[in-house]
Amino acid sequence: MTSAELWATELAKWAIPEEILIQAETSPWIHPPSLFQIPEEITFTPSHEVAFAALPESGTVLDIGCGGGVAAFALIQKSPKVIGVDHQEEMLEMFTANAAHRNLESETHLGFWPAVANEVKSADVVTVYNVLYNVSDVLPFIQALNQHARKRVVIEIPANHPLANLSGAWKHFWNLERPTEPTPELLIAILADLGITAHIRYWSSEVRMEVDFEQQVEFTRIRLCLPASKAQEIRNYLNSNPLSGTKEVATIWWDINS
Repeated sequence: MTSAELWATELAKWAIPEEILIQAETSPWIHPPSLFQIPEEITFTPSHEVAFAALPESGTVLDIGCGGGVAAFALIQKSPKVIGVDHQEEMLEMFTANAAHRNLESETHLGFWPAVANEVKSADVVTVYNVLYNVSDVLPFIQALNQHARKRVVIEIPANHPLANLSGAWKHFWNLERPTEPTPELLIAILADLGITAHIRYWSSEVRMEVDFEQQVEFTRIRLCLPASKAQEIRNYLNSNPLSGTKEVATIWWDINS
């Protein structure tokens, strides 16, 4: 089995069993736009540093899975032009509004990467934050990144699957054991198979907690496929098992050979 095939196999293990999924009142695969809004002042992270270092003056940034644009808008000292790609219209509306607020020129593309790649212009730096765990067919995804970056590709990915923080809750409510793979190290192996020499740096990040406790309860209920009648039990669980305020993150980057 190749590294890419192993990546797909491990991601597939995160699927919710059908007997649980059919009980869900709401689809558990939610990405509330409010969670992806960006702060007025963006904290400069190791991922931003790596992207900024490769960006020429008046360069362009292509942000894949852009959300509100936290990856692109951290780089505005060098980049007056930002391009956002996302499969949710609400995210692109946020991205456009945030660009206008910062007096930036922006361009957006609605759809999944790499399906829309042919519609998108190249950029000096391509950023991909918190997306790869949603990508099963990773090879064409990465290859399209390479084709669109003139200088550097920067990927930010949690050290553990983003739903791993609910593994204890799945055990508590459903007696369901959740996976522990894949990890960023497997992504490095995939890149090596493609002939890409990538760098990796681990660091700790604060977990954004903009939602209030009741929203947290509701999002947790939806993600666990639980009925509304379980809300109080979820409150009790979260009070006894509060989510961590920090997470381990990996920044992965490589330069494009000219």
